[in-house]
Amino acid sequence: MPSSDPTIVIDRLRFTYPGIDGHPPSGSKPLIENFSLTLNAGDRCLLVGSNGAGKTTILKILGGKHMVEPHMVRVLGRSAFHDTALTVSGDLCYLGGEWRRDMAFAGFDVPIQMAVSAEKLIFGVGGVDPKRRVELINILDIDLSWKMHKVSDGQRRRVQICMGLLKAYKVLLLDEITVDLDVLARANLLKFLRRECEERGATIIYATHIFDGLEDWPSHMVYVSHGKLQISMPMDKIKEISKLSLMRTVESWLRKERDEERLRRRERKANGLPEFEERIEESRVTGDPAHSAVRVINNGWAAGRLNSTVAGEENFLFSSNRVLRQ
Repeated sequence: MPSSDPTIVIDRLRFTYPGIDGHPPSGSKPLIENFSLTLNAGDRCLLVGSNGAGKTTILKILGGKHMVEPHMVRVLGRSAFHDTALTVSGDLCYLGGEWRRDMAFAGFDVPIQMAVSAEKLIFGVGGVDPKRRVELINILDIDLSWKMHKVSDGQRRRVQICMGLLKAYKVLLLDEITVDLDVLARANLLKFLRRECEERGATIIYATHIFDGLEDWPSHMVYVSHGKLQISMPMDKIKEISKLSLMRTVESWLRKERDEERLRRRERKANGLPEFEERIEESRVTGDPAHSAVRVINNGWAAGRLNSTVAGEENFLFSSNRVLRQ
């Protein structure tokens, strides 16, 4: 029985990347500012916004890859960054779109184009349900004899997605993971992800620019612009308000945002100001030092957490007979 407590709670999140010296340049606006969101077990949240809006940063913060004050982001009631057991226990997984050439495990990049079979990679992930593994292999139509240095980007992506979903995570953060998939593989994967929420009570946040087949997929919609939450509401409410298709609805939001941004730039230029503002300003974290083994500076990051994770930081990969673990 899923818990009645919220699965994800973001409370007035504020975030900025540090500069080379560990401190941000002082100046203007932070990358993410005053962002709040609450999701429950079973929610399927579609995260949309223009390029550079902050979607990937938000997902990485939720995935524990960037450090923020513990109270700002809670996943399953725990601090996403400070409680590393969230990923090790199989409760939380971030699957990013940066895996085309490499996979990251515990901070190490491992080439995925090596002469190794799909079978060895997939069966190299331990502690999984064999039935779930077979189901994912069939859903993604993976040939276990594929050699990873010979297959296409789309076939390689299927193997990586399969590895990332082998464990039954409670929270899945998906960042443009279907970009290389063909129509059939993508449709099958979306059906599988929907069942994960409806039958197991998993919570999924899916950031994408591809809306084919998504019309009835999300239960919630979140639109972010310039690091700020613009719209957050159930999908049925979105449909009541907008009579357009999902893609046309998002397109209308983005066109309005673009037009407003162009107007701001013209006004700044007319006033003799630079067209673009720096979106970084100093903002130190004041969280409890006992929660972290690293010095906390400006909502920064910890070593080994900036890379994308394919199968969670507990999972392992055969590489020169070596097991990489966090």
